[in-house]
Amino acid sequence: MNPPIALVVFDWAGTTVDYGSQAPAAAFRNVFALHGVEVTDAEARAPMGLNKRQHLIGMLNQPRVDSLWKSVHGRPWNDGDVDQMYHEFMPLQLKTIAQHSELVPGLVDAANELRAGGCKIAGTTGYFREAAETVASHAAEAGFKVDVNVCADDIQQGRPAPWMIYRAMEQTGAFPPSTVLNIGDTVADIQAGVNAGCWSVGVCDSSSIMGLSREDFNMLPDHQRAANLQDVANAFHSAGCHATVATISQLPALVRRINQLQESCPRFIGHAE
Repeated sequence: MNPPIALVVFDWAGTTVDYGSQAPAAAFRNVFALHGVEVTDAEARAPMGLNKRQHLIGMLNQPRVDSLWKSVHGRPWNDGDVDQMYHEFMPLQLKTIAQHSELVPGLVDAANELRAGGCKIAGTTGYFREAAETVASHAAEAGFKVDVNVCADDIQQGRPAPWMIYRAMEQTGAFPPSTVLNIGDTVADIQAGVNAGCWSVGVCDSSSIMGLSREDFNMLPDHQRAANLQDVANAFHSAGCHATVATISQLPALVRRINQLQESCPRFIGHAE
């Protein structure tokens, strides 16, 4: 019989804090605006989950953004532009984190239940170290504390590479990967979990893919809310996730299901109800 889940690795914005992942999206829109390029929310969110320098490159490589940059600046973007934008992005990110630091509903109870079941808890993020520590500090004050907090500065290659998950496993002593569950709100989060060989789970309602504040999400008609949740779940399944939860409060029940099924180790569970 395989051992139960011993470590749950959480992403930060859009998974545990900042419902709808508003802080990163706003910071990316703002840094492009400093350079005269107005990007859409969808363009800002498309590379979400990558480390922030790679995120900037991902945005610049989008055809419309690339065309706008050339139109505004009269030349293609280059590595120097990326370096400058990343330098400008960091204080913008810290400012938006402070404005969007609220825990997602149900997180504290879910984390307490996981700990009661013997799980350690890690945080991973594409944020740079100062931002990662800032968000962890805000979360701890609100009642959600992690055993380790791994960020993009700690590894040589960010998501979808598995290195942040492996670093969290190393620091907590969690092994083998079948005893680790990675939960996030972006395609890159899902891919990192799959690449790490652990259970990879997507959370739908607060996700960057959903992209709505808690208030806007709750204002949706019931049928539209259900349709949106299914669209996000489909995106996660297309990326190879093993399961999805509509909301983070469903995670402990999913972990119990996985523990019950570990003997046969099915690698797809479906959408948690």
